[in-house]
Amino acid sequence: MKQTIRSLRAPAVLALTGLLGACAYLPAGPSVMALPGTGKTFDQFRVDDANCRQFALQQSGGVNAAQASTASALGSAAVGTALGAAAGAAFNGGTGAAVGAGAGLLAGSVVGTGAAQGSAYDVQRRYDYGYLQCMYAAGNRVPVPGAMSDAYGGYSGAGAPPRAAPPLPPPGVQPPPPRY
Repeated sequence: MKQTIRSLRAPAVLALTGLLGACAYLPAGPSVMALPGTGKTFDQFRVDDANCRQFALQQSGGVNAAQASTASALGSAAVGTALGAAAGAAFNGGTGAAVGAGAGLLAGSVVGTGAAQGSAYDVQRRYDYGYLQCMYAAGNRVPVPGAMSDAYGGYSGAGAPPRAAPPLPPPGVQPPPPRY
Protein backbone atom coordinates (compact mmCIF):
# COMPACT_ATOMS: atom_id res chain seq x y z
CA MET A 1 0.00 0.00 0.00
CA LYS A 2 2.82 2.43 0.87
CA GLN A 3 4.46 1.54 -2.44
CA THR A 4 1.30 2.58 -4.29
CA ILE A 5 1.06 5.90 -2.44
CA ARG A 6 4.72 6.67 -3.12
CA SER A 7 4.30 5.87 -6.79
CA LEU A 8 1.39 8.30 -6.98
CA ARG A 9 3.17 11.23 -5.32
CA ALA A 10 5.12 12.41 -8.34
CA PRO A 11 2.17 12.25 -10.76
CA ALA A 12 -0.06 14.01 -8.23
CA VAL A 13 2.45 16.82 -7.71
CA LEU A 14 2.93 17.23 -11.45
CA ALA A 15 -0.83 17.22 -12.02
CA LEU A 16 -1.41 19.89 -9.39
CA THR A 17 1.39 21.96 -10.87
CA GLY A 18 -0.23 21.66 -14.29
CA LEU A 19 -3.60 22.70 -12.92
CA LEU A 20 -2.09 25.73 -11.23
CA GLY A 21 -0.34 26.65 -14.47
CA ALA A 22 -3.70 26.53 -16.24
CA CYS A 23 -5.03 29.11 -13.81
CA ALA A 24 -2.96 31.92 -15.32
CA TYR A 25 -4.45 35.35 -14.76
CA LEU A 26 -6.78 36.59 -17.45
CA PRO A 27 -8.56 39.93 -17.33
CA ALA A 28 -12.05 40.01 -15.85
CA GLY A 29 -13.05 42.71 -18.33
CA PRO A 30 -12.12 43.84 -21.81
CA SER A 31 -8.49 43.56 -22.85
CA VAL A 32 -8.96 46.22 -25.54
CA MET A 33 -9.12 49.99 -25.33
CA ALA A 34 -12.06 52.23 -26.12
CA LEU A 35 -12.14 56.01 -25.86
CA PRO A 36 -15.06 58.42 -25.38
CA GLY A 37 -16.67 59.48 -28.62
CA THR A 38 -16.57 63.05 -29.86
CA GLY A 39 -18.82 65.21 -27.70
CA LYS A 40 -19.36 62.54 -25.02
CA THR A 41 -18.69 63.25 -21.38
CA PHE A 42 -16.69 60.87 -19.26
CA ASP A 43 -19.85 59.98 -17.30
CA GLN A 44 -21.64 59.03 -20.52
CA PHE A 45 -18.62 56.94 -21.48
CA ARG A 46 -18.70 55.13 -18.12
CA VAL A 47 -22.40 54.30 -18.58
CA ASP A 48 -21.66 52.96 -22.07
CA ASP A 49 -18.74 50.98 -20.67
CA ALA A 50 -20.90 49.32 -18.00
CA ASN A 51 -23.65 48.49 -20.51
CA CYS A 52 -21.16 47.12 -23.02
CA ARG A 53 -19.41 44.97 -20.41
CA GLN A 54 -22.78 43.36 -19.66
CA PHE A 55 -23.48 42.90 -23.37
CA ALA A 56 -20.04 41.36 -23.94
CA LEU A 57 -20.55 38.93 -21.06
CA GLN A 58 -23.77 37.76 -22.69
CA GLN A 59 -22.01 37.44 -26.06
CA SER A 60 -19.31 35.24 -24.53
CA GLY A 61 -21.83 32.77 -23.13
CA GLY A 62 -22.17 34.25 -19.64
CA VAL A 63 -18.78 33.00 -18.45
CA ASN A 64 -15.56 34.88 -18.08
CA ALA A 65 -12.19 33.63 -19.29
CA ALA A 66 -11.09 32.38 -15.87
CA GLN A 67 -14.24 30.27 -15.44
CA ALA A 68 -13.82 28.73 -18.90
CA SER A 69 -10.17 27.96 -18.18
CA THR A 70 -10.91 26.25 -14.86
CA ALA A 71 -13.80 24.21 -16.24
CA SER A 72 -11.73 22.99 -19.18
CA ALA A 73 -8.73 22.04 -17.01
CA LEU A 74 -10.83 20.17 -14.45
CA GLY A 75 -12.78 18.37 -17.16
CA SER A 76 -9.61 17.17 -18.88
CA ALA A 77 -8.08 16.02 -15.58
CA ALA A 78 -11.25 14.11 -14.64
CA VAL A 79 -11.47 12.39 -18.01
CA GLY A 80 -7.77 11.47 -17.87
CA THR A 81 -8.15 10.04 -14.36
CA ALA A 82 -11.16 7.94 -15.34
CA LEU A 83 -9.53 6.61 -18.50
CA GLY A 84 -6.28 5.86 -16.65
CA ALA A 85 -8.10 4.01 -13.87
CA ALA A 86 -10.07 1.97 -16.39
CA ALA A 87 -6.94 1.06 -18.36
CA GLY A 88 -5.02 0.23 -15.17
CA ALA A 89 -7.83 -1.97 -13.87
CA ALA A 90 -7.98 -3.82 -17.17
CA PHE A 91 -4.27 -4.61 -17.09
CA ASN A 92 -3.51 -5.22 -13.42
CA GLY A 93 -6.60 -5.18 -11.21
CA GLY A 94 -6.67 -2.95 -8.09
CA THR A 95 -3.01 -1.91 -8.05
CA GLY A 96 -3.07 -1.14 -11.76
CA ALA A 97 -6.19 0.97 -11.33
CA ALA A 98 -4.45 3.21 -8.79
CA VAL A 99 -1.34 3.58 -10.92
CA GLY A 100 -3.45 4.09 -14.04
CA ALA A 101 -5.53 6.74 -12.29
CA GLY A 102 -2.37 8.62 -11.31
CA ALA A 103 -0.95 8.38 -14.81
CA GLY A 104 -4.30 9.39 -16.28
CA LEU A 105 -4.51 12.37 -13.95
CA LEU A 106 -1.05 13.44 -15.03
CA ALA A 107 -1.80 13.06 -18.73
CA GLY A 108 -5.21 14.69 -18.37
CA SER A 109 -3.69 17.62 -16.52
CA VAL A 110 -1.03 18.16 -19.17
CA VAL A 111 -3.64 18.08 -21.93
CA GLY A 112 -5.97 20.16 -19.77
CA THR A 113 -3.41 22.94 -19.46
CA GLY A 114 -3.41 23.54 -23.20
CA ALA A 115 -7.16 23.12 -23.47
CA ALA A 116 -7.72 25.53 -20.59
CA GLN A 117 -5.57 28.22 -22.17
CA GLY A 118 -7.32 27.76 -25.51
CA SER A 119 -10.75 28.01 -23.88
CA ALA A 120 -9.79 31.08 -21.91
CA TYR A 121 -8.40 32.94 -24.91
CA ASP A 122 -11.41 32.01 -27.05
CA VAL A 123 -13.84 33.33 -24.43
CA GLN A 124 -11.74 36.49 -23.96
CA ARG A 125 -11.68 37.07 -27.73
CA ARG A 126 -15.48 36.73 -27.98
CA TYR A 127 -15.87 39.09 -25.00
CA ASP A 128 -13.56 41.67 -26.59
CA TYR A 129 -15.37 41.52 -29.93
CA GLY A 130 -18.75 42.01 -28.27
CA TYR A 131 -17.40 44.88 -26.18
CA LEU A 132 -15.87 46.65 -29.19
CA GLN A 133 -19.03 46.25 -31.27
CA CYS A 134 -21.18 47.67 -28.48
CA MET A 135 -18.85 50.59 -27.74
CA TYR A 136 -18.67 51.47 -31.44
CA ALA A 137 -22.45 51.28 -31.80
CA ALA A 138 -22.81 53.57 -28.76
CA GLY A 139 -20.73 56.24 -30.53
CA ASN A 140 -17.40 55.71 -28.80
CA ARG A 141 -14.02 55.43 -30.50
CA VAL A 142 -12.41 52.01 -30.80
CA PRO A 143 -9.01 51.06 -32.24
CA VAL A 144 -8.77 49.69 -35.76
CA PRO A 145 -5.83 48.00 -37.47
CA GLY A 146 -3.58 50.39 -39.36
CA ALA A 147 -4.51 48.93 -42.74
CA MET A 148 -8.17 49.79 -42.10
CA SER A 149 -7.63 53.42 -41.10
CA ASP A 150 -7.78 56.13 -43.73
CA ALA A 151 -4.32 57.59 -44.21
CA TYR A 152 -5.71 60.74 -45.89
CA GLY A 153 -7.57 62.23 -42.94
CA GLY A 154 -11.11 61.04 -43.43
CA TYR A 155 -13.48 60.59 -46.32
CA SER A 156 -13.71 63.59 -48.60
CA GLY A 157 -15.05 61.87 -51.69
CA ALA A 158 -11.97 62.85 -53.68
CA GLY A 159 -9.99 59.69 -53.06
CA ALA A 160 -6.24 59.40 -52.77
CA PRO A 161 -3.97 61.93 -54.47
CA PRO A 162 -2.79 60.95 -57.98
CA ARG A 163 0.36 58.89 -58.28
CA ALA A 164 3.46 60.52 -59.72
CA ALA A 165 4.52 59.64 -63.25
CA PRO A 166 7.42 57.19 -63.53
CA PRO A 167 10.84 58.76 -64.16
CA LEU A 168 12.04 59.24 -67.72
CA PRO A 169 14.84 56.99 -69.03
CA PRO A 170 18.37 58.44 -69.16
CA PRO A 171 19.33 60.37 -72.33
CA GLY A 172 20.29 58.13 -75.22
CA VAL A 173 18.36 55.06 -73.96
CA GLN A 174 15.27 53.99 -75.82
CA PRO A 175 12.21 53.26 -73.63
CA PRO A 176 10.65 49.81 -73.99
CA PRO A 177 7.88 49.42 -76.55
CA PRO A 178 4.33 49.91 -75.28
CA ARG A 179 2.32 46.84 -74.22
CA TYR A 180 -0.64 45.80 -76.32
